[in-house]
Amino acid sequence: MAGGVPRGLAAAWPLAAPLAAIAILAAAIAAPPGGAVVAVVALALVAATVASVHHAELIALRLGEPFGTLVLALAVTAIEVSLIVSMMLAGGADASKLARDTIYATVMIVSSGVVGLCILLGALRHREQSFRIEGAGPAMAALATLAVLSLILPNTTTSAPGPRYSDPQLVFVAVASLALWCVFVFFQTVRHRDYFLPVGPAADEDRHAARPSAGMAWASLGLLVVSLVAVVGLAKVLSPSLEALVRAAGAPPSVIGIAIALLVLMPETVAAVRAALANRLQTSINLAVGSGLATIGLTVPAVVAVCIVLDLDLVLGLPPKETVLLALAIAINAYSIGSSRTNMMQGAVQLVVFAAFLFLSFVP
Repeated sequence: MAGGVPRGLAAAWPLAAPLAAIAILAAAIAAPPGGAVVAVVALALVAATVASVHHAELIALRLGEPFGTLVLALAVTAIEVSLIVSMMLAGGADASKLARDTIYATVMIVSSGVVGLCILLGALRHREQSFRIEGAGPAMAALATLAVLSLILPNTTTSAPGPRYSDPQLVFVAVASLALWCVFVFFQTVRHRDYFLPVGPAADEDRHAARPSAGMAWASLGLLVVSLVAVVGLAKVLSPSLEALVRAAGAPPSVIGIAIALLVLMPETVAAVRAALANRLQTSINLAVGSGLATIGLTVPAVVAVCIVLDLDLVLGLPPKETVLLALAIAINAYSIGSSRTNMMQGAVQLVVFAAFLFLSFVP
């Protein structure tokens, strides 16, 4: 985490960056597209991402773990859901697959990419790191269950043609996803909050870290929301340029969803990597697994409700290649979570799976 309450000039940039990013977003929407506009939008996106991580860390210092990481995961997921729904309502040839592609990309990014990067970088700096298996194990089991119910099981049902659920099946999966996520939040923040607290020296640092005032925490919460809105808005402004690059490379349309997911998940990725480098791997795992659970637990019910009410087609089942990669990622995470200590080999294996996911998305 940031390690204390900002003072003096150090407090100016986290306030200015979100406001400047929103102003640049408004100007970019009205301005004609061009190379200079894309460059300014990209810089604003980076600034808004760094600012969002800063404010999330201040909130975490005020609330303590795991509430701080939960705030960031919820904020990012809520805006991601809004982005998916708005793009589905806009229509298009691949609108029916957009939710599936985004959920799949998010799960692969957080479970293999973010976790693998954090474990590897943390191991390179600290050799071995510890986390609480009693919290990470049930969280990973919940993530695997939701991923299979949402992305794999539709391929095996017979009530609807193709990789689709019928309306009653969609309602069941939506309710089950939301219910399991709610149980996880209660498990994480109330009944067994201690399972998600930092271990070792990181726990001692948390106890002695200066806590921001309540007013500063509320201000950071507002600026966090502004920053995340700017991140998603700027990512959407950049998406036409990304689409042009995808078309020029001859890659499948699903790559656009992956690129947008990567941009939207930048704040959590940066926060998780910083935590791992500071020997706070527990915080990194809280962010990654919590984000994956929130993505399915909140996105699936929201998308299902929109599709049923508006009678939109919804394809959830993954193709065979993606199913294999998802199953492999789940299996490797189950192995890595089986021990309360991590090493560089575990991180390297997960990053290879993530690299395969990215490569085969471009070269199917």
